[in-house]
Amino acid sequence: MAKRAYPLSKVYGLLETGPVILLTTGDGQRANVMTLSWHSMLEFEPPLVACVVSDRCHSFGLLQASGECVINIPTVEIAKQVVGCGNCSGAKTDKFKKFGLSTKPARTVAPPLIEACYASLEARVIDTRMVESYALFVVEVQKAWVDSSLKDPRTLHHRGYGRFMVAGETIKLPSKMR
Repeated sequence: MAKRAYPLSKVYGLLETGPVILLTTGDGQRANVMTLSWHSMLEFEPPLVACVVSDRCHSFGLLQASGECVINIPTVEIAKQVVGCGNCSGAKTDKFKKFGLSTKPARTVAPPLIEACYASLEARVIDTRMVESYALFVVEVQKAWVDSSLKDPRTLHHRGYGRFMVAGETIKLPSKMR
């Protein structure tokens, strides 16, 4: 395999292969949704997720104030809405209305679930020690919802600069990994 130098500014596109999510937040009066791809699982049980939410985003203040969110996992069927949500601010726009995203109430947190998403994870912020330095919130999933009719969901994975990879095929190999 012949390798060549690669620009450091593009490294994130090599590692950032988790599914793009739609993060819903709210202030008790109005909900917001943002597209997010900088996240990582930290623990199996209870499920802990690290989410980087820039302080330049409207969702940052909402998440910081409420301490609640929903991690909604979309599929390729709503890719255009996902990108649209990432290209405008919720401070001035009702993104749910603009992009035709229907919601339903969550069970354990105030922000809503997005109905068109294959999975939704209700979560609460449990650690903010890295917010000031890295805009990194650690959330604990309280309740999880999934559309079990989708066996191999075709999730979106951001590769940078408007390029996405679509997952979908599942392979099974002998492994002792969880």
